[in-house]
Amino acid sequence: MELIFTAATCSVIVSILLKWFKAQNYVPMQMITANYAIASLLAYLWFKPDLAHISVSETPWWLIILLGITLPSVFLCLSKSLQTAGIVKTEIAQRLAVILSLSAAYFLFQEKFSTLKIIGIVLGLGAVGCILYSHQQQSEKSTKQGMYALLSVWLGYALIDILLKYTSSLGVQFAVSLNLMFFMSLILSILYLLIKKTKWHAKSLCAGLLLGLFNFANIALYVKAHILLKDSPAVVFAGMNFMVILLGVIAGLFIFKEEMKTSTVLGLVLGLGGVICLALAI
Repeated sequence: MELIFTAATCSVIVSILLKWFKAQNYVPMQMITANYAIASLLAYLWFKPDLAHISVSETPWWLIILLGITLPSVFLCLSKSLQTAGIVKTEIAQRLAVILSLSAAYFLFQEKFSTLKIIGIVLGLGAVGCILYSHQQQSEKSTKQGMYALLSVWLGYALIDILLKYTSSLGVQFAVSLNLMFFMSLILSILYLLIKKTKWHAKSLCAGLLLGLFNFANIALYVKAHILLKDSPAVVFAGMNFMVILLGVIAGLFIFKEEMKTSTVLGLVLGLGGVICLALAI
């Protein structure tokens, strides 16, 4: 459980840093670029992929490219959501992306669903609805920005999860594919900044390196937890989701002084209930 707790803590730290750096006028895309630079390096050193024997013909490059585009794009959406919707709602929406992933498993991969899984999905969708509804008391502009940002995080993380699941089903070596995805994200992020003729800022790049350390630690520790608890995936899955949501709520309340509306609390309760049902159904 120590690994799961540390991975969850790193995930929430990424959100906290991203929200704080954005408030200090750091450039999000430059931070994201540096993040993938350090993540690519650490992934190579940690997982030691056999990049010398990559099969060009058998590697699903369209998936690598699609993920390379999606990863930094969702990171940008995450930054926007943290500013407009807050860390509490953003973390809940991010973790509830599993609802769409399981729905894809049913419709795309013909996975059989138990009653608990169906209940979990329904509760999760209700939670997302409550979180979005909680924006209605804000200004119209803020409401639209917050809703769009939350939806983009929810849909984006679900898409990443589905694509990663599809990649693993093709037998692509995890270490190699992870490095290629990070590297592709790095290249595309640099190209985007060059096309936009962005003025580079050292502070944003340094902040991105710090983000990358915690972002990679989150992924590496999560994977290691799955390896060590290979016979108990429900423990890893449920533990990670519970801890990220709860730590996100604590950070939002005590660090950023965010307001917890009734609909947000209801969404949190429904979300936790949904994750519990999904964990029991595994």
